[in-house]
Amino acid sequence: MLAGLRRTDLRGRTLSLAELKSAVPRTAQSTVTTAESAVRDIITGVRGRGHAALAELANKFDGVTQEHPRVPAAALAQALESLDPKVRAALEESIARARAFAQAQKPANVDFPVADGAVVSAHWIPVRRVGLYVPGGLAAYPSSVIMNVVPALAAGVESVALASPPQKEFGGLPDLTVLAAAALLGVDEVYAMGGAQAIAAFAYGVSAGSGANGGGEALEPVDVVTGPGNIFVATAKRLVKGVVGIDSEAGATEIAVLADHGANPAFVAADLISQAEHDPNAASVLVTTSLGLADAVDRELVRQVALTGHRERVETALGGPQSGIVLVDDIDQGVAVCNAYAAEHLEVVTENAAAVAARITNAGAIFVGDYSPVSLGDYCAGSNHVLPTSGTAAFSSGLNVTTFMRAVQVINYNKDALAAVAGHVITLSKAEGLPAHGDAVAVRFP
Repeated sequence: MLAGLRRTDLRGRTLSLAELKSAVPRTAQSTVTTAESAVRDIITGVRGRGHAALAELANKFDGVTQEHPRVPAAALAQALESLDPKVRAALEESIARARAFAQAQKPANVDFPVADGAVVSAHWIPVRRVGLYVPGGLAAYPSSVIMNVVPALAAGVESVALASPPQKEFGGLPDLTVLAAAALLGVDEVYAMGGAQAIAAFAYGVSAGSGANGGGEALEPVDVVTGPGNIFVATAKRLVKGVVGIDSEAGATEIAVLADHGANPAFVAADLISQAEHDPNAASVLVTTSLGLADAVDRELVRQVALTGHRERVETALGGPQSGIVLVDDIDQGVAVCNAYAAEHLEVVTENAAAVAARITNAGAIFVGDYSPVSLGDYCAGSNHVLPTSGTAAFSSGLNVTTFMRAVQVINYNKDALAAVAGHVITLSKAEGLPAHGDAVAVRFP
């Protein structure tokens, strides 16, 4: 039974950034190390044995027998046809808001005249093919289909493949609501693949094969892999980065709430629970200036956890080393703690919440005030819920249109424009000990 969150008292202490990073709650390092070893083995198996390895892993982790992971077109159509009308309406509203925001994010091409006859451009071009991962297992995530697919399509990606874990209860298919969401968005290349093996298959591709549990059509490798998942998915994405692009290491979810004495403890507790129900490794952290609020949130957690639908999972997450309450002297220290923590989701529920939120530099997404809960962002805010975790929000962004694009620079100088800087190029090439660089310019002006 949950008795209260673990507390870290930073009041009266002046800590460096490194000390703050060490002080905030985090997932145990041993868990990360164990995941990396297991994921390396999975990636090696998929690269070496393709469909046979995928079939074995589907049996081992998902309890299904699989001839080939590709979901038949008829199954996608049937899933959409059978979808509850209320669920379809909710998905369509989420799609509409996400699509509008994604279209607004599209960057403009730049054609800049740096001098007469000299134009340097940055042209945004979509990647050709992407692999989108939608988690399963403890819950179904049709919302993650939307969050992955909508910005990819807005970017202009021409080839979209989607993977989600096979489910025993659906005869080895992914969750049917996930399939319906894919069909609603026009995605017809869907695979019943889960975990690190799905990330490996997207990154390296799978050749066509033959034979029981090892045959089927080829899966073409992708250019970018995106999507949330557990620590094994996040680790796999880190290990294949460089072979393919990734959005971020979106592992087990996390929420931090920066709150003062005026925050509603029932709201705060409900939001901490909402993320804890995702995964036993989920992180829920309250950063507060108020001991009274901390005590009130603990009482609310005891009351609300007893009533929640996934009580055991929530208690495990809230009782883990990754969750807790951090007590701070004032909002300035609270902001410093939150920037050191770099939460996936950060709620700011303080006096002058918008002004405080503007001081946050490290977070995947920031939710301002009492009526912008994280669960809104999970479904219908219009924002994207595929966000960096484990402190990586300090240097990476949440999923967005530019995740699926790259800026190609175009340099267009005429003869006079090159002549104007030829001497500088030759001088710099000699200074760097690369005279042939200068010769490549000089040869144009004999």
